[in-house]
Amino acid sequence: MQLTHEENQFQRKTFPITLVCDHIYFQQNIGSLFRISEAFGVENIIFLGKDIPLTPRKINKTSRSTHLHVPHIIIEETSELVDYLIKNNFEIIALEIASNSKPLKEVVLPDSQKIALLIGSEIDGISDELLKISNQIVHINMFGNNSSMNVVQAASIALYEFTS
Repeated sequence: MQLTHEENQFQRKTFPITLVCDHIYFQQNIGSLFRISEAFGVENIIFLGKDIPLTPRKINKTSRSTHLHVPHIIIEETSELVDYLIKNNFEIIALEIASNSKPLKEVVLPDSQKIALLIGSEIDGISDELLKISNQIVHINMFGNNSSMNVVQAASIALYEFTS
């Protein structure tokens, strides 16, 4: 028999992971990123960009109210985000297919360092400026003709790998 939310036996836990969303604007994706972040115990979310559409009525459909439980901030300028990540000593891991990326299974997670998982916009991916400051660039191996997947699906796979 299926368990209710109250009956499940999952241990509640928060991981030192900050999900950094580089110019993600589709409200369905934003809502789903809150939901998956809450499910995987992400510490907080940073949205990079101007005019990020965090309208609760619009994102609530996919977030299922998790936007009320996951701390989040908006940083408008890339330079301000770069300063924040470096100053706070994050292990910066970009999820992007690049000439120097390695498979996600080969990611090295430091024992006692906060992690910033960078995910890119639905159109352009992660900016070169953020790729340059990344300590690691990882990709998800895919075996079909398509060379990309939805940002929420990719983030879900990475977060599962990081928290396993």
